Amino acid sequence: MLRLGVNIDHVATIRNARGGAHPDPVRAARQAAESGADGITAHLREDRRHITDGDIDRLMAEIDLPLNLEIAATPEMLDIALRHKPHAVCLVPEKREERTTEGGLDIAAGHNHLAPYVRQLDEAGIRVSLFIEADPVQIAVAEAMGASVIELHTGAYCEAALRGDTEAVAGHLELLKIGASEAFRRGLEVHAGHGLTYDTVKPIAAIPELLELNIGHFLIGEAIFRGLREAVTTMRGLIVEAREEAVE
Repeated sequence: MLRLGVNIDHVATIRNARGGAHPDPVRAARQAAESGADGITAHLREDRRHITDGDIDRLMAEIDLPLNLEIAATPEMLDIALRHKPHAVCLVPEKREERTTEGGLDIAAGHNHLAPYVRQLDEAGIRVSLFIEADPVQIAVAEAMGASVIELHTGAYCEAALRGDTEAVAGHLELLKIGASEAFRRGLEVHAGHGLTYDTVKPIAAIPELLELNIGHFLIGEAIFRGLREAVTTMRGLIVEAREEAVE
């Protein structure tokens, strides 16, 4: 079964726009769990623009689903991860001026910096994921670095779909398929995410090597109009449909 991880960051973004405690991202995590999510994803950024340290404390204490903690490779974030010991840590690129993650980690160029983080997290019993582009060099370095999971960046594919550029959509989708196959061949568990919507998820979900999709911003946006439970349930249904259609 293809797992669905729900990212609850932007519930916290709305809360932080005004201050106070509402809306509560932990409540959102509970609703996602009740609606078929297999895991919860949260990105603790250096500037704490959405999820906060207190949110991580509560997610670890109050949510039964596995927590996938997205962090940049910094000493502060490593200390937080080692203290909490979430189910998984996904190392992601992070720039203070960006609105959202703009691409995958260049782990080939950053090998010497990243390798000690991967090793320490792994030694602590935390599954380590690297958020990368579907590039054969990056995938080979992920294997050599000892990560157990990669998450393929689907942002370019989704942006091409938003523009209506069918040729670019097909090209990016083919690269993702090839990347997933190569990573699977190398013994890596393959996840994917970033920018996925109801309109773009099915071709990605149909890639047989993928075991998990992480989706956040779109689901939180849809929740404004239809409620989070229905938004997650609909996404889960599309994922199941895609897998069933792929094997027919």
